[in-house]
Amino acid sequence: MENSEKTRADDDANWRISEIRAAIDDIDEKLLELLNKRLGLALTAGRAKAQKGAQVLDNTRENAILQRVSALNKGPLTQNSLRQIFKQIMAASRELQRAHRVTYLGPEATFTHIAAMNHFGESVSFIPQSNIREVFREVEKGACHYGVVPIENSIEGSVNSTLDLFFESNLKICAEKYQPISHDLLSVTGNLEDIRVIYSHPQAFAQCRLWLQKYVPNAALEECSSTAHAAQKASELPGTAAIASNEASHMYNLEILASGIEDVARNTTRFLVIGKEPVHRTGNDKTSVMFVTSHIPGALYHSLKPMADSGVNMVKLESRPTKHENWSYFFFADVEGHMEDAIVKETVEKMKEICLYVKWLGSYPKVEESEK
Repeated sequence: MENSEKTRADDDANWRISEIRAAIDDIDEKLLELLNKRLGLALTAGRAKAQKGAQVLDNTRENAILQRVSALNKGPLTQNSLRQIFKQIMAASRELQRAHRVTYLGPEATFTHIAAMNHFGESVSFIPQSNIREVFREVEKGACHYGVVPIENSIEGSVNSTLDLFFESNLKICAEKYQPISHDLLSVTGNLEDIRVIYSHPQAFAQCRLWLQKYVPNAALEECSSTAHAAQKASELPGTAAIASNEASHMYNLEILASGIEDVARNTTRFLVIGKEPVHRTGNDKTSVMFVTSHIPGALYHSLKPMADSGVNMVKLESRPTKHENWSYFFFADVEGHMEDAIVKETVEKMKEICLYVKWLGSYPKVEESEK
């Protein structure tokens, strides 16, 4: 009796699995049909954009779509998985509308590359550059539609070269992306005792200082232009290792000696997407401006007073030397709101009356705390 009951139970389970699989196949067919229908509409929209001369990437529209589907989601699909699925769908739509070229601080497998793929999806052409200036230049001359550059790290602070280039460039900030940074120690051999030299970017060394002192105190540290370049060198030279991303281990066929070796767990880098076209307001935005104050007592106070008077919330303030005159500084400020908001526009106009120089760098969707 026990064997016959077990056989019937197995048959019932197999039948239920077959029935579930058939239902999944049916849903997959409907999903495919709906996806192609959606992409067909996106292609029609792309032709309309081309006639108007409008940009293919519309951050405002895409942000609204993500917010809408997130509000509709009842689970069990997680919000993060939902956003990733729809980002890939929208990336496929952009690919149909026009072959997108996105340039970034390379080479491949850098954290900038990872941030670019996470923001745009994988259905675009990614073009690496050897330095941040080249990223700006490629977008300025129209060779690429957008660029992705690092702007600040939660541990090491601002990326000064990016800040400086905004003074020279007329490109606008179109979006921001917060990318968690986790470092792995990679090598060909996979044996920690064999490591005599470790390659990496200076910031990666700084972010892993305590771990390196504890576990490989005698290894020589050699700086590279990027963590990906470090991984490439480690793949070619025995007795060496690299501090790089997990993605770099796959790209350069390296073993992971240790994972997550950064000294501070919540290590995050903020990246900016730069382009020629400004982004329209979403209702949950951030605006970046650059300004220079007069050389008088209380100049910075008076320059920022319009923000306090109007109630505009400043979320970041940074200074950089102008390089044109000793002890003269640019200030960079991020405020909540969009330049299309009357209160933000009026505040910036009042700042222009007080400051020697004011430049709007862009308004763009603000990243939610849950995505940082």
